[in-house]
Amino acid sequence: MPTWKEVLAANPDHSEQYAARWRTFAAQGRDLDGEARLLDALARRRGARILDAGCGTGRVGGVLATRGHQVTGVDLDPVLISHARADFPDCRWEVGDLTVGEIPGRDYDLIVSAGNVMTFLPVDGRVSALRYLAGVLAENGRMVIGFGAGRGYGFDEFIDDTVEAGLQPQHRWSTWEADPFTPESDFQVAVLVHGRPPAESLR
Repeated sequence: MPTWKEVLAANPDHSEQYAARWRTFAAQGRDLDGEARLLDALARRRGARILDAGCGTGRVGGVLATRGHQVTGVDLDPVLISHARADFPDCRWEVGDLTVGEIPGRDYDLIVSAGNVMTFLPVDGRVSALRYLAGVLAENGRMVIGFGAGRGYGFDEFIDDTVEAGLQPQHRWSTWEADPFTPESDFQVAVLVHGRPPAESLR
């Protein structure tokens, strides 16, 4: 699986094409808010501090802001950040590399990473990104990361990396609608917390 930087190097127009694709989906009336609905339900309070890690055009964080949360987004791609700033000016959007800890703010109640972000990171940057994200997660906060199978990052490998980064799985689902995760699942949504032992049923 190529990293996002490698994708851009191969196709400099990829970011604008990516943004246009999501605008087309929105114009078609597709339901693009599934991740945001789950995050809103997981928030322990209205007005939660939420980090959208690998925010892209801001479609997840932007919806959460309309639901009364304080949203900060960070993404490696300045083109996508420019779209997020234009579409959702009430949020804070910053360019930054998760693998080297370029993450604005700290003590987030919730951190979300959707859109297969973790699979676009270089292999040697995955654990470091998880560690940096854990470092800005509030003591009783939750981190929610989702990505699909067949992208060069095995689901159990990811769980092992989260444990190495000082996190533990609280829940594993197969969709953003919290359907059960099974060995046959082709998507994983993991809810992570600070260093608590995972339940036996999670592995």
